Amino acid sequence: MSVKIKIISLLKKHAPFVIEYCRGIKKILKKKSLEKKRINNQIITKQQLISDFKKTGIKRGDNIIVHTSLSKMGYVEQGAKTFVDALLEVIGKEGTLLCPCFAHDTFSKYYLDNDPVFDILQSPSKAGAVTEYLRKLNGTKRSLHPTDSACAYGPLADFFTNSHFGQLTPYTKLSPYYKLTEKNGKILNVGVPLNTSCTNLHTLEDAVDFKFPIYYSKIYDAKLIDESGQKRTMKTKVHDPVFSQKRKPDELIPLFEKEGILKHYTIGEASATLIDAKGLLDVMIKNYNERGVTMYTPHGD
Repeated sequence: MSVKIKIISLLKKHAPFVIEYCRGIKKILKKKSLEKKRINNQIITKQQLISDFKKTGIKRGDNIIVHTSLSKMGYVEQGAKTFVDALLEVIGKEGTLLCPCFAHDTFSKYYLDNDPVFDILQSPSKAGAVTEYLRKLNGTKRSLHPTDSACAYGPLADFFTNSHFGQLTPYTKLSPYYKLTEKNGKILNVGVPLNTSCTNLHTLEDAVDFKFPIYYSKIYDAKLIDESGQKRTMKTKVHDPVFSQKRKPDELIPLFEKEGILKHYTIGEASATLIDAKGLLDVMIKNYNERGVTMYTPHGD
């Protein structure tokens, strides 16, 4: 574990205000940079995004989960709205758009240690502007899960989100992320590396008898409020922050490229990857069984 990761982890746990201050400064600098692009008419339009999405092979009827850093795309006209509108136009009414809608931006353990109440309708998404815009969109469904909820918009929205509640671990066959593999889904990462995105990598951990102790020993009784306003509780495990810091997902990219399940593109000004969700799970299971490959041991045993 690097010294940098150790410091960030300690700050998140014991001095989160320092992290928030640094994020505030970073946001101010990003805002100034984007405003300069706007003034210079370096504007990413809806039509450009539609063109960029189509160049990746995304098409009508696709089921796709997105992980994004909107600021990495440059100055996007009307921000998250334009990104979501463009992607929905490409996949059409037959397609379903998903995104992680976590109510926290720290390790799940630290979040649940504060005994929060996850409100499926009111708890904002802390996974970026695009996820929060999609969450608020009329017709969006959200999975009832305290730490790893997902939002979905489209004809399969209910299918993807309706069975997440009550799962002891968050990436089982009844999770939105695993269900994406059953519907030939795609994973679009825009401006973010696998190291900080690609939640679907976790589906391996709940699909096999995983050899590493990735889950913290305590089982939490999480508090939730469902769509009808009813208070609920559910037992859940969370990833152990200490073990989580050993993840090296980006080192799996050469394997995914070789297997033809990950391809590189540009969306706006951002680097992007498009991944076959079922292919990802299949490749991970095969290489786990044969060589012990995981995001913690990307080169095998």
